[in-house]
Amino acid sequence: MEHRMQFSTRAIHVGQQADPATGATVVPIYATSTFTQEAPGKHKGYEYSRTGNPTRTALETCLASLEEGERGLAFASGSAATTAVLATLQPGDEVAASADLYGGTYRLLERVFRQWGLNAHYTEDPSPDGFKKILTPKTRLVWIETPTNPLLQIVDIAAIAELAHEHGAILAVDNTFASPYLQRPIRLGADIVVHSTTKYLGGHSDVVGGAVIGSKRLLEPIAFYQNAAGAIPGPFDAWLTLRGLKTLTVRMERHCQNAEQLARWLSGHPAVEHVYYPRLERPSRT
Repeated sequence: MEHRMQFSTRAIHVGQQADPATGATVVPIYATSTFTQEAPGKHKGYEYSRTGNPTRTALETCLASLEEGERGLAFASGSAATTAVLATLQPGDEVAASADLYGGTYRLLERVFRQWGLNAHYTEDPSPDGFKKILTPKTRLVWIETPTNPLLQIVDIAAIAELAHEHGAILAVDNTFASPYLQRPIRLGADIVVHSTTKYLGGHSDVVGGAVIGSKRLLEPIAFYQNAAGAIPGPFDAWLTLRGLKTLTVRMERHCQNAEQLARWLSGHPAVEHVYYPRLERPSRT
């Protein structure tokens, strides 16, 4: 039934069935560190909240549905989610990425993982030809954002996915800016989707979080890292993000309407040389 639901319906309902204990319509905040077991190792699916919590499970299930992935994992921040993906690589592996990249991701690649032995290469040209020039036999991960942060460059997900797979690499797409309401990278060939849920998914500037969505196979080592390293959101953070998802559709529609109106006004302003906005026919003013 889930695949027949419209996007807005899935945002409100998937993973958020009525609480079996009380019938509560809204997912409860399970503020507990441990869960009582009938006997050692005999429990109802949860034993320790770092490993799993029902409120977090609801969020992860909903996020996976919205991105059309098999599994979702929630993290304490977008940077924690990015770290979890990068930590599955090995020293000597290489990452290919666009030069126009979120500063936090660049910081992780250059000041954390490069010292550890992970090498990143960047292209100023985010086209398939640009990426082709920086791929090597050691490339294990291609990392893209689209639109990019901050210049809003558009990257062809399907073309880069094909290129990455030809070289034996996986494609991770940071979908924070577009959100799954506007694009679903997995449908276009991406292997992993990463989010800072702090931004449009949460939507109210009152919670920090991150997420990774993908196939069960690819997410298995990331899930191990999630539990082992422990950068998970608390149940209240998960609940706030779930609440934000309920209005994602209406917020993204209004964001797009307002942004396009402002971009078109700025593109005609004599004091403005460039307007970086994907939907403009001519993104620059001469």
